Amino acid sequence: MTETPVRDRPARERTGRSVGRPIDRVDGPAKTTGTARFSAEYPYPDIAYAALVHATITRGRITGIGAEEALAVPGVLAVITHTNAPPMKPPPPVSVLNLSSLASGSKVNYLNTDEVHWSGQPVAVVVAETQEAAAQAAGLVRVTYQESPATVDFAGEQGNATPQKSNPLQQGEGHKGDAEAALAAAPVSVDLRYTTPPHHHNAMEPHATTAAWDGDRLTVHDGTQNIGWLRTALAQRFGVPAEGVRVIAPFVGGAFGGKTMVWAGTVLTVLAARVTGRAVRMTLTREGVYRTVGGRTPSAQRVALGAGADGRLTALIHTSVTQVGRVGGSPEQVTSQSRHLYDAAAILVQQRIVELDMLSNTVMRAPGESIGTFALEAAVDELACELGMDPIELRMRNEPERNPIDGKRFSHRMLREAYALGAERFGWADRTAPPGSMRDGRWLVGMGVASAYHPSWEMAANVTVRMSADGTVLVRCGFHEMGMGGATAQGQIAADALGVPFEAVRVEYGDSDLPTGPGAGGSAQTASVAASLTKACEKLRRSLLALARRSAGSPLRGARPGEVEARDGGLHRAGHPGSGESYAAILTRAGRPFAEAAVGSDTRAGTVAGQVRFMSKFLMDRRRWMKAACGAQFCEVRVDQDTGEVRVSRWVGAFDVGRVINAKTAASQLRGGIVMGIGMALSEETLVDPRNGRIMNPSLAEYHVPVHADIPPIDVCYLDEPDPTMPLGLVGIGEVGITGAAAAVANAVHHATGRRVRDLPITLDKLL
Repeated sequence: MTETPVRDRPARERTGRSVGRPIDRVDGPAKTTGTARFSAEYPYPDIAYAALVHATITRGRITGIGAEEALAVPGVLAVITHTNAPPMKPPPPVSVLNLSSLASGSKVNYLNTDEVHWSGQPVAVVVAETQEAAAQAAGLVRVTYQESPATVDFAGEQGNATPQKSNPLQQGEGHKGDAEAALAAAPVSVDLRYTTPPHHHNAMEPHATTAAWDGDRLTVHDGTQNIGWLRTALAQRFGVPAEGVRVIAPFVGGAFGGKTMVWAGTVLTVLAARVTGRAVRMTLTREGVYRTVGGRTPSAQRVALGAGADGRLTALIHTSVTQVGRVGGSPEQVTSQSRHLYDAAAILVQQRIVELDMLSNTVMRAPGESIGTFALEAAVDELACELGMDPIELRMRNEPERNPIDGKRFSHRMLREAYALGAERFGWADRTAPPGSMRDGRWLVGMGVASAYHPSWEMAANVTVRMSADGTVLVRCGFHEMGMGGATAQGQIAADALGVPFEAVRVEYGDSDLPTGPGAGGSAQTASVAASLTKACEKLRRSLLALARRSAGSPLRGARPGEVEARDGGLHRAGHPGSGESYAAILTRAGRPFAEAAVGSDTRAGTVAGQVRFMSKFLMDRRRWMKAACGAQFCEVRVDQDTGEVRVSRWVGAFDVGRVINAKTAASQLRGGIVMGIGMALSEETLVDPRNGRIMNPSLAEYHVPVHADIPPIDVCYLDEPDPTMPLGLVGIGEVGITGAAAAVANAVHHATGRRVRDLPITLDKLL
């Protein structure tokens, strides 16, 4: 497995710098020894436990709740329903001018209404002395309903889809020229329909919350991906000041988007703690996660491509229909990559949505691009077959110099180089073109390829950096650790910025008492924190230099900032060995125990300023540049000629993700995305009853994620070339790995068998 380019690693290691090195994660020992504490593991005296009661109808009103049997269970403290729950404020209207308004997974004011909006909505909470008693009593709560008509059949409602509205964060439609006319006139064309089913995240740690009130002060332990949003949302719902809410989340056991929003389990745990006056813990069952936490929307997509005999695209049309809940959810950017990947003469992208009486959908790893690249990249492969052209050659022949629709410059794009690197490592030249032409005994062998793509984001982040007189550094920022090695990467960045050993840096994160960090989403956290961290380190260096310059005995007396560099644990005149001073000496001579610098503020004015800073930079960058990570996915499959069993036997992923901060964690993130893409291609599917919208396979026993035996060795490589417009040149890694992966599998299956499967997942029945 390749974790950093061979040509680059020796040079990096000779310099002794931290950025780029495969440093072990600082949270590794705690997680492997079991000392890492997750949200359901914080001890509180006299803690109680809560369990949910779910609605068994799709839409209607509650006409009665019988709690007598539940209350008779030994240890039960309370059964909270809409008849006795204290009032909460409803979620605020969603506005892109107030990003924290996006926090609520649903518009429903849980237990403050007798209305039911989807099958599985919480209609009661049982609180007991033990988790077992709470679960037993929850099964004894009797609820009667008056049902109302409901609309839940995604396939049947696609004809009623409406155009998606555009906003500053997402565009519903885009075009260049008359793509339909160009398609009709094209010498060679394909016009195809693809579908993807609903998906669920299935993090290793189910959603769990521990909540404790002390008067109007609230402490919450929750596996959230956005501490700031959760804090603001709970303060708003319960009518308390945000500064009185503390959210603690140092470790999150997987999330993939499912813990971005604030879902019913968290809100109702806090409510139960307020009602009972005790600390309360709720850990959702696997089924409870499916019933109350949104997943990925299903999609129906049309991709139509027209080309000349030389393979030059004359038309590209990509339209989609996706689903949102009537009580919440947001559209996915399914056609996003189709605006940027190919230089077609005429382009039309359009997204439509249907509203259903279902639990709100939510973001899931690479929302939009993960399923959108399946359709687009499978269609490109089908066009290559029509043309009799190598799939890579077709892609490279249509590689744009500028963004195809609006002509904006790419800030950084090395997709050609990624394809060249991946093809060489994979052995693409050994592939024979005709489907079914490669065999190994009873196995039909196929090779497939697809482009990966994910846009680059940067959020606001508040950071403080402290240098102590003992030479150690403390970085403080309330970002998140979901398994990607965030604290390790930021420690590496701070070490290089201040010229100290990595071991001298400690990073505090995962707590709302720290400076507010960005949410962990959009592959943006590392870049967002890095931008503020490098600025804070620069301010700190200048502050320390100012101290040194005022000291009569300092070798840096009179030095200007441009003449000084940070290295060897201190400040030194550039190009003059031995002409510097350690940080410890500077602080000791000045009689200071430490020096500190900050970027951003958590005051009310600072919060507004941070929001303005994010939106203005986002809109300015959007006008000037197209920023994205990209790559090439190479897949080999073996298909049993008799049974249709598909096995992925080899994989190479070659990526252009800008500067890589940590070779080990970067490779792990890319590899994890590919594993998720393989699951999406071959097995993952949330089954929904089209009569009532009820999920029929709400468990890992029936929702099939890949296991170790399903995954081959995955060779991950990357170019490690910085994007000059991004902090430290890094672009974002967490999500690009899943994009293109399902298409690469589908294309390989077609090459092996000659069968084209356009409806995921690719199961045996679709091949036999």
